[in-house]
Amino acid sequence: MLILARFSSDVKPQKAISAAPAAIGRFWPSSPQDHAPLQPYPNPAFPFKLSSMLRRVLLFWLILMPLVCLAAPSPNIILITLDSAPADRVGFMGGKRPTPNLDSLAKQGIVFERAYAQSPMTTISAATILTGTYPQTHQVTELGSPLGVSLPYLPALLRARNYRTAGFVGTIELDPKAGFAPGFDRGFGTFTGIHAFRGGEADYKILGRHGAQTVSGALQWLTANPNGPFFLWIHIYIPGGFSALTYDNNVTLTDVAVGQLLTVLRMRKLVDDAAIIVTATHGEGLGAHGEDTHGVFLYDETIHVPLLVKLPQNQLAAKRVPARVRLLDIAPTILEIAGAAVPSQMEGQSLLRIAKTTPTADQAVYSRTDFPHWAFGWSPLESWRVGKYLYVRAPKPELYDLSADPAAAHNLAPSSKATLDTIAAQLDAFDQHFKGGSKSEAGLTTTEMQKLASLGYVGIQKPSGASTTVAGTDPKDGIDSANKVQAAIMLIQNGEPAKAVPALQALANSLPTSYLAQYALGVAYAHTQQYPKAVEALHKAIQLQPDAPWSHFYMGTSLLKTGDFKTAVVHLEIASTRLPEFGEAHKALADAYDHLGRKDDAQRERARSGK
Repeated sequence: MLILARFSSDVKPQKAISAAPAAIGRFWPSSPQDHAPLQPYPNPAFPFKLSSMLRRVLLFWLILMPLVCLAAPSPNIILITLDSAPADRVGFMGGKRPTPNLDSLAKQGIVFERAYAQSPMTTISAATILTGTYPQTHQVTELGSPLGVSLPYLPALLRARNYRTAGFVGTIELDPKAGFAPGFDRGFGTFTGIHAFRGGEADYKILGRHGAQTVSGALQWLTANPNGPFFLWIHIYIPGGFSALTYDNNVTLTDVAVGQLLTVLRMRKLVDDAAIIVTATHGEGLGAHGEDTHGVFLYDETIHVPLLVKLPQNQLAAKRVPARVRLLDIAPTILEIAGAAVPSQMEGQSLLRIAKTTPTADQAVYSRTDFPHWAFGWSPLESWRVGKYLYVRAPKPELYDLSADPAAAHNLAPSSKATLDTIAAQLDAFDQHFKGGSKSEAGLTTTEMQKLASLGYVGIQKPSGASTTVAGTDPKDGIDSANKVQAAIMLIQNGEPAKAVPALQALANSLPTSYLAQYALGVAYAHTQQYPKAVEALHKAIQLQPDAPWSHFYMGTSLLKTGDFKTAVVHLEIASTRLPEFGEAHKALADAYDHLGRKDDAQRERARSGK
């Protein structure tokens, strides 16, 4: 669950597989020998060699036939992502409380017992799921960086294969029209977010809606669009930041919502022939390692997530795969099921091949979080899960033997330097793949930076992108402050900004380099009509994160209240440019233009606002 949202006012389609070598190339591990031309046997007097070759080809086909058959028709595909669900909170993953609907679906499909998110943040993780790329590649952030048009994007790829595509998201964090996740509606014929369900005056204290409401919208779409094939993405919001009991109750309600969906799908005979994938974008700390919510740490509580894949005709039903896999692998898997070619830009691999050929093999898994860095000015974190170890790159490095210490409670880094250095070198080699990559599309232009400099923003620089440098404050040393900032933000979210102000004043003073503390204080002031104070706090936030569009939006709207329309325009132009589908930013900019007598500009922005 995104902290900011809590208070926000050329690949051609693949043809049918007709030759064994092509099929084997898709589903079998590749090696240089695989691509070498077949050579005639030097002595035809030995027919057993031909027989051996035939046996090998037949063996390949016997192994691959169930998977290749998936590509013949174009099955309906349903992707269900849960906003925040640790693996150990779901019944089929060993949770203490059953989730009967999910558990029943798991018996019809493949359960991947060790699936890991590449980020503990909703928007970033969802981008990885839908693009099949690492965070360093897609460069989506919680600060409003857009989904690049050059990225392979699952709904767009499926729509190009004549799939009907629809997305229903139950959280503001994934709704471009609500000012978040710009570009996420690309490729969807229908995309319905939280913003579209409220109507009238927008209430940006609302972070999400109940799963049953999201499912209801999806079922209405299915009623109006009964013909397949279709790709349906449903993202169900699970509120976090509460006690374990309350959280478990929310997971139960989510399971009920999934059950409502499955009941209707079964009534319409849409389950047996469909592929249904269920996972979570990330988990939830719930106090483990001192983290109340998520985003700061990379332990299993926030990174290990449930993952099940129900195939058409329940192929491989009830299979459990102990191999370590990644959410990165979901998009290539769905394309395999649809019989589509997997773009070379995707960095994952098909889960079907893993389940069929290497179900016990362990691949290394990478995760990262930049939230501690941009929100608090602390060090970013990276993790590397390999063999039995979890390594966390931090100013105070961490190493855990998860086979003996599954709770990651005993740091072996001080006493196991050789192992630590070996695994750290593996992570270094992995990071090298992203050196010199493409630049983010979210940075301020030179003109925008010059305008901000003229307003007194001193020393601001363009962001350099994701950093692998670990330096400064270790997030472990600041987790208590992070929890306090997020608790104050929840007060704003719950409609009690006046109660949040005293706590945020103290936190902003004690955390002068924390963008999130300064920003939250500015928003709390704005919600209590203390606009001059809001401007002061938001100025500090923008100084720390000049490319964060929500700071500019709140700054602009606060300046409108103080009568500084010229300065408001500068900030609102940045916000509306960075959040092109966010109508409220365009509306506020139109108001500012009106006050300056710029009627044509005002008319243009009001048209863009949809109001």
